Amino acid sequence: MSLSTQPGSPRFYILTMGLAGTWAAGALGAGPLPLGRPGSRPGTRSVVMPVLTGAAAFGLFYGAARLARHIPPLSRAIGSVLDYADAGARPLVLLTASANAVAEELFFRGALWTAAQGTHPIATTTLAYAAASAATRNPALVLAGTATSVLFGLQRRATGGILAPTLSHLTWSLLMLTCLPPLFPPAGPVSSPGTGSGAR
Repeated sequence: MSLSTQPGSPRFYILTMGLAGTWAAGALGAGPLPLGRPGSRPGTRSVVMPVLTGAAAFGLFYGAARLARHIPPLSRAIGSVLDYADAGARPLVLLTASANAVAEELFFRGALWTAAQGTHPIATTTLAYAAASAATRNPALVLAGTATSVLFGLQRRATGGILAPTLSHLTWSLLMLTCLPPLFPPAGPVSSPGTGSGAR
């Protein structure tokens, strides 16, 4: 619903913050969420390494985005999402993106991961995240969501908590929203409400 609204409209910010609240409420209502392995204390390494991982993931996606510009369906799919960064108030866009990055990790690498213990939590959380992304009907978001979900799942398994994947997700999201828009400049005025893609 949020990606079907007019870029920059109040409705977009309300819906995206509502989505973040839904993920977070569901996660926190499921019980305590571990930051890391029992007995471990967050330190410089536990913060720096996830941030560097998120930056490295962005570097790979940036290279892929440069190639995707030459593939019309993917170029349109990426551009339709970045319309919200182009047309919206940058601080609000970054705030809602950050809120959703944190809330998604609370839910998928937190509550859902715990519920999937004893089976295959990486596969379970990745499939669930891909299904949630598929609701946007945007192939770029589905591909990106699937790839990052695997990465964040590996971090969750390696560290035993949600701190590392949350920091990586935050870093990746903020870099994507600040550095990708210049690659996909709007080709015309934003389309009428309800399309959410603009003229490209």
